Amino acid sequence: MRHDDGRKLDHKTLEAIRVRAVQRVMDGESPEVVIKALGMSRARIYEWLAAYREGGFDALKAKQISGRPKKLSGAQIRELYTWITTFTPDQLKFDFALWTRGRVRELIRQKFNVRLSDVSVGRLLRNLGLTPQKPLHRAYQQKPEAVKQWKEETYPEIRKEAKKVGATIYFGDEASIRSDYHSGTTWAPKGDTPVIRNTGSRFSINLISAISPRGELRFKTIQGTMNTDAFLGFLKALVQDADKPVFLILDNHPVHHARRAREYVESLDGKLKLFFLPPYSPELDPDESVWGYIKYHHVGKKIINSKEQLRSIVYRQLRRLQKLPRLLKSFFGHPDLAYISG
Repeated sequence: MRHDDGRKLDHKTLEAIRVRAVQRVMDGESPEVVIKALGMSRARIYEWLAAYREGGFDALKAKQISGRPKKLSGAQIRELYTWITTFTPDQLKFDFALWTRGRVRELIRQKFNVRLSDVSVGRLLRNLGLTPQKPLHRAYQQKPEAVKQWKEETYPEIRKEAKKVGATIYFGDEASIRSDYHSGTTWAPKGDTPVIRNTGSRFSINLISAISPRGELRFKTIQGTMNTDAFLGFLKALVQDADKPVFLILDNHPVHHARRAREYVESLDGKLKLFFLPPYSPELDPDESVWGYIKYHHVGKKIINSKEQLRSIVYRQLRRLQKLPRLLKSFFGHPDLAYISG
């Protein structure tokens, strides 16, 4: 499919598109879903988001293009973007693990025989919508071959079986949400770090939820710690609400493999089946995004003074999410989850 980069649009039209796209992402939609709906190249949305983070909506306003000549062709820039976003340096036979400006400069020199300064490389990366970020750390115990098999063999078989029997596939996960989690930044005078005042006490609640690719969400709050009784209670509620078989995909928490859980599933005669992700592979579970969304967009931006207040906020936002299937579907838009849609 051919994507547009917006160059054929007039400045004012493109400005309106940029502002609307960023606003949709700020409202909780996936960047991948937003840019796909606009029919533009993937790099554009991240370029706009980077500009917004640096200068707010003013940074998205139309500007005259300087026309300054580039040392890399459009094809070379696209290839460079693919390398940086798809591979780690060691996968391209470099003896380092992270992409820095100096290392990208070396990549450009080796691949294209073009020499750029660090400043030029930094400008190029920003124009591509890339920003310096703290990397996520994958557990060294994760087995890449098991992840590959899950994506290419195991899950396609689960999806095929679900289609055959008319089952709904859910991905489940547990979470503990704490009152002292804070996200985002706040404006303050330079050198005068702001202090967030709270009660000095910490509260937490435990929950379990399941999300389907169709944008359905089920959840249950847990009194105390996650144990077999709590897990069974969630399974029973999930089955009771379902009008068709349920295929539930989970991580390898010991509770999920408990004997009583297995016996309960077996007693249902196929109405419920459990499947398990490869060990140490949370990035394969879209339900992780539910908790990330609640923590970052809601709990992390409030001062919470009691456990009841925390429970009320989380419960209210989960109920709200249940009414937003489009947003829930967007959680499946991450590249690590592309295997789910096939």
